Amino acid sequence: MSRIGKKPVELPSGVSASVSGQTIEIKGPKGTRSFTATDDVTITLEDNVVTVTPRGKSKRARQQWGMSRTMVANCVKGVTDGFKKRQRYYVQRRVYLPQRRQEEVRT
Repeated sequence: MSRIGKKPVELPSGVSASVSGQTIEIKGPKGTRSFTATDDVTITLEDNVVTVTPRGKSKRARQQWGMSRTMVANCVKGVTDGFKKRQRYYVQRRVYLPQRRQEEVRT
């Protein structure tokens, strides 16, 4: 069983969702996102809660169960908070020692 797939995705206020077949469309203050799930899972919407359930007990169905739930949660986060890209910069410099050895030091 998928620990991630078991958790339902709650829709915050100001966010609406509609399910048609295997496609879920989520609308919020920052735009709309849609996700089309595979035939291995079923997406249901009840009382502002989205649940994803597997259709079978195969390995692929269980894999798609957790992945589909995560994709729906990411869509909800994208239309409410948005995403920020963060980059880390590493500067590499050389320190010269008196014995004429070079040593790389990360800062």
